[in-house]
Amino acid sequence: MNNLQWLDEVKFNEQGLIPAIAQHHQTGRILMVAWMNRESLALTAEKKQAVYFSRSRQKLWHKGEESGHFQTVHEIRLDCDADVITLQVEQHGGIACHTGRESCFYRKLTENGWEIVDAQIKDPNQIYGETAKSNNPHTQAMSASNAQSEQVEVLSYLGEMMQQRKVADPDSSYVAKLYHKGLNKILEKVGEESIEAIIAAKDFAVEANQDNKNDLIYETADLWFHTIVMLGHFDLDPQLVLNELARRQGLSGLVEKANRSH
Repeated sequence: MNNLQWLDEVKFNEQGLIPAIAQHHQTGRILMVAWMNRESLALTAEKKQAVYFSRSRQKLWHKGEESGHFQTVHEIRLDCDADVITLQVEQHGGIACHTGRESCFYRKLTENGWEIVDAQIKDPNQIYGETAKSNNPHTQAMSASNAQSEQVEVLSYLGEMMQQRKVADPDSSYVAKLYHKGLNKILEKVGEESIEAIIAAKDFAVEANQDNKNDLIYETADLWFHTIVMLGHFDLDPQLVLNELARRQGLSGLVEKANRSH
């Protein structure tokens, strides 16, 4: 895009900036909000990768330059007042937020105040490194007290993710492809993961070393994950299973068994 006359139609503020909202190009979920100046917007259009302007560092910021989580830009839009930009992006690594989550908007207002409803996909220390934690202005935003008080609702996150993957392009992710193949393939995977979990448990029983312990945990996680995919096929929230387990805590084994529907 050699002709930059289109930039003259953009209304930058007094600081020469405009807010840019990055959305997942398939699900439409808002991933993050940042700022752009004229140069970063021009580079974004040219490179088809998101380039922002960091107000704290007063310099251009190529998203992913530190984390590796680049954003491929599929579409750029300007609102009716010409003072807000939206980007339809593919988020590499599935993480847009410096806290290690898919989206920066991971807190939801409930009767109990702001609650964290998105799982942390990756530890920020693994993304930025220990030294970056102390030097990077993004990671400085996380206080120790906040990190300790965060209670991640993993099941809620997975439940929402399943609904998004069901309508996504089959080539966009493993789960989307699984949903596209249908229930039989999903149940086949549940069966496979069940067998692998059993084998891992037998191996750990024979030799309780660290490797076998890790294998058992890994295979059990795979099994749980694929059962959540199965529930998602029927639009069932995985929280319903936890509710059922909680209900059973007040019942004896015999009473619980007698109350089951046949």
